[in-house]
Amino acid sequence: MDLQLQGKVALVTGGSRGIGNAIATALAAEGCRLALCARGADGLETAAQSLRAGGTEVYTGSLDVREAGAVQAFVDGAARTFGGIDILVNNVGGSAGGTLLESTDADWLETFELNLFHAVRATRCVVPHMPTGGTIVTVSSISGWKPAPKAQYGSTKAAEMFLAGALALELAAAGIRVNTVCPGSILFPGGGWERFREQNPADFSLFETQELPAGRLGTPAEVADVVCFLCSPRANWINGASIPVDGAQGRPNPF
Repeated sequence: MDLQLQGKVALVTGGSRGIGNAIATALAAEGCRLALCARGADGLETAAQSLRAGGTEVYTGSLDVREAGAVQAFVDGAARTFGGIDILVNNVGGSAGGTLLESTDADWLETFELNLFHAVRATRCVVPHMPTGGTIVTVSSISGWKPAPKAQYGSTKAAEMFLAGALALELAAAGIRVNTVCPGSILFPGGGWERFREQNPADFSLFETQELPAGRLGTPAEVADVVCFLCSPRANWINGASIPVDGAQGRPNPF
């Protein structure tokens, strides 16, 4: 299927590793030009070089998405370089603090900054550069509706899903679609689940067999394929949706 993305400009936050890098790679394979940001300059440059070696135009920015000025400067620079932005993928996320009694107000605020506020900030910056037919996808999580420990993380993911529905209505008049993709547990090199598997092999094996019907965790590429489809004109009638990519997973994290 031709996703009709050839020549489109896609901006991906957190595009240097894991799910974000898989999304960038998949969009590049569809012919997109890319704007990628991440905090780590070395990892970002490695990712950019790999994509450029395949013939993809890549604009990069090493920045912290919690800093509004840095996000604005990166988005404006990408728009000047490419003449606009057709696709935004809000991929950055994370969590601070532990359980309710172990976490602080600062932990909760930090978690909202990394997830919801980052998506709001990037979207606000990109929309003025986005033409009719533009698309926005935020990478949320099944934790947004399947409760698990670290309530602050799930709360932000639920907020991201609500945000997509609200912005789908708000931006419809501008011809911009907004959706979320909600991965389950995803395994990739250097990720949290890989570390957990190495440190707690018995618990990991139990989780994998009890909570995932296929007996395995998902891959970044499986998430990226869904994101690419949602970004394309082929998904023109999908708007304000939250789509799970979890293999019918049970609890997102029982530990």
